[in-house]
This record gives sequence, structure tokens and C-alpha cells, in this order.
Amino acid sequence: MNDRTSLTIVLAAGEGTRMRSSQPKVLHQVANQSLLAHVLRAAPQGAGSSLAVVVGPDREDVAAEATRARADAATYVQRERLGTAHAVLAAKEAMVKGADDLLVAFGDTPLISAATFERLRAPLRNGAALAVLGFRAADPTGYGRLLVEGGQLVAIREQADATEAERKVDLCNAGVMAFAGKTALEVIEKIGNANSKGEYYLTDAVEIVRGMGLQATVIETDEDEVRGINTKAQLAEAEAIMQARLRKAALDAGVTIVAPDTVHLSADTTFGKDVMIEQFVVIGPGVSIGDGAVIHAFSHIVQAEIGKQVSVGPYARLRPGTSLGDGSRIGNFVETKAAKLEAGVKVNHLTYIGDTQIGAGANIGAGTITCNYDGFNKSKTIIGAGAFVGSNSSLVAPVKIGAGAYIGSGSVITRDVPDDALAVERNDVSVKEGWGQRFRDKNAGSKKSK
Repeated sequence: MNDRTSLTIVLAAGEGTRMRSSQPKVLHQVANQSLLAHVLRAAPQGAGSSLAVVVGPDREDVAAEATRARADAATYVQRERLGTAHAVLAAKEAMVKGADDLLVAFGDTPLISAATFERLRAPLRNGAALAVLGFRAADPTGYGRLLVEGGQLVAIREQADATEAERKVDLCNAGVMAFAGKTALEVIEKIGNANSKGEYYLTDAVEIVRGMGLQATVIETDEDEVRGINTKAQLAEAEAIMQARLRKAALDAGVTIVAPDTVHLSADTTFGKDVMIEQFVVIGPGVSIGDGAVIHAFSHIVQAEIGKQVSVGPYARLRPGTSLGDGSRIGNFVETKAAKLEAGVKVNHLTYIGDTQIGAGANIGAGTITCNYDGFNKSKTIIGAGAFVGSNSSLVAPVKIGAGAYIGSGSVITRDVPDDALAVERNDVSVKEGWGQRFRDKNAGSKKSK
């Protein structure tokens, strides 16, 4: 645990034009969380930590996402895009409050971990004024090179300015930095814009720190962790890496995943013990799965709470607001939404359950639907414990089926049914003996004449 105070400034003002999207780059998602949310949740948290997010002008959506991901996030606006150092200074108000460590990160690096932020802070405890995160690039072309002499970082050399020998260096700049708080503002305010673009580059901090007789150093991480997202192709690559991480973490925790490469998880998915996930399952955000549950193949689950020893699918769809009690069963081609099923409920096949509460031990027959929407309003269906709803029934909300009640197959129920009652709604069957033969004879003769 780090006992030093910290301020993390996350730069999130870029529009990401190469994403070819009307949505800001940092709001695109990996594992069903925004790029920005991943970074903010990896940044230092808890007592002694503070967080500032720099957004572009008129980007209330990015600011809202920042505070949704981290309630302690303060947002600052960079009115003009004049480089990374200029962006950091947009949060000067936060900087002047003082912190032992100042970290600068980017809102488009969703794979960075909390552990890496902590490793980056370690040199500051030992007297360094600046620590820069670096990685060994498989192909360093285009990256700024980190030039190290005697264990100290002496320069960050951009590709265009590098010598032939410097271009052979594979230690590259990830952009993420940690400054000693007592000198951070002084260093960053000394950065000038004497370059071809007239912008203020944070990379110039290395030269300034060295000129002040202070130490700069490098902390290395793997290339995947510091991948920046600039295109949809890079977004897809990051998704693949994140999914591999999430699957491995689930497997290491004891989840059985029959065919891991076919399963999609979310960053916030939680599992109990002895959970099994079959092939081609998609788990969206906000899902918790209890001990001993089995998610059968081709099921899709979003914002749902799944209890212990529950069976879901195959081919089930659990929509937001679904809660499945212990031992309940959701079968093939069943869809639920805003539905609370208590322990032992069975909904085995071909059924829609929406805006519904079902008591323990009830059984819902095949083809049953809760008619919860009239085109304007959604209404609730309540089914009591131990009730039995026959196949192909329609329950027209608002309606209440009492505990232990029976609904005859094929019924359309529009009124409340008392406890232990039988409700049947059918027209009388009209049977006309011999009609089928007469119909065939008539039409066969007509066909011949044509």
C-alpha cells in the first residue's frame, strides 16, 4: 500500500477523428466499459488520492462518464488543443493543492493496470523527480525512443529527430508519467512550444528535469498494457486482449469455461464457486453468477443477478433487471426483462417474462407470455408461489395470479386469479363430423377442372 498522496490527471480531450465516429474516442468501449472508465478505475484510489480528468470544450458527455466511473473525479476543460503539457496545465487548479506524486495518464489506454501505476510511483519515493513508463516495441517505428544512460533516462527522442543509432532502440515511450509533486508544476510550466507545431509537449519534461540536476528514470511494462486506441481496428485488438485477460482470471478463480475463445465477458462480471459456462455465451455488463450455476450455450445475459444452482439456457436471453433465485431454471428460447424469479421457479421454454414477479416453486409452461406493454405504459404481473401456468397462456398486465393457482393451457388472463383457484379462458370447441372429407372432395374436383 502506498502511503504517499497522489493526484492523477487523465487526459481525455481528444476527439479521436481516426475512429470515424461521432462519439468521443474515450467513450468507446472495451469489455462493455468505456476506455476512460478502465483508466480511471486503474488509477490510484482511496484515502490520499485525487483524480482530475481533462476534457474538451462542450464535452459534457465525457465529463459525465468520468464522474459515473469515479465519483471522486473532478473535470477540467482544455479550451484549445495545444499539446499534452498544455492539457495537463488545464488541471492546474488541482495541481496547486499539492500531492506527493503527480501521475499523468491517457483516457485511451484501457489495458493499463493499477499495479503499473503503483510501480511507476516507486522511483519517486526513492528521490526521482520523474518516472516515465516505457515498453519494448516489436516494431518501434513511429514511437518516441527512451534513451537511457547509466540507469537514468536522459532523453525522449521522437522518430523524426532520432539518429540512425537511436532509431534502433526498441525501448519506447508509453506517454504515462509520474512526477514528484514538489517540483511537478515548476517542471511542466517550463515546457515551451519551440517546435514545428507550436505545441507544448510533455516529453520535454525529461530535458527540463535533467537541467535542474534532478533524476529521471524509466519503468518498463509490456506493450499490450499501454496500447493506445486510435482506430476501430486497434479497439478490436484491445477487446481481444481484454477478453483473454478476463477469461484467464475467471479460469484461475475456478470457473469452468468449456470453450473460452467463444465466451464474451464484461469487465465487471462476478462469479461464485463451481460455475460452468458453455460455448458461445455473451455476458454483458452488470452480471453476477452464483455458486454452482450453469450457463448453457448461446445464452445472452445483461444486468442480471443469477442465484446459486441456477440453470440458464441454452439460447436464453436475460435482459436488464432479471433476478433469478436459487435453484431456478430458465430454459431454451426464454426471454426475461425486469423479472424477479424466486427460488425454484421453472420457466423451461419458449416464453417471455417481463415486468414480473414470480413466487417460489412456480412453473411457467411453454409459450407463455406476460403482456406487459400497451403501447404507452408497462404494467406488472405477479405470480404467487407454487402457481402453475399452462402452456400457451397470455397474462395481460396488470394482473395477479394467486399462490397455488392453476391457469389452463391456452388461456388469456385479464383478471386477478385467487389463491388455489383454476382459471380457464377458452371458446367452446365446434366439431363438424365429416367436414374434412367433404372439403377435400370439393377442392379436388375443382382443381381437376382447372
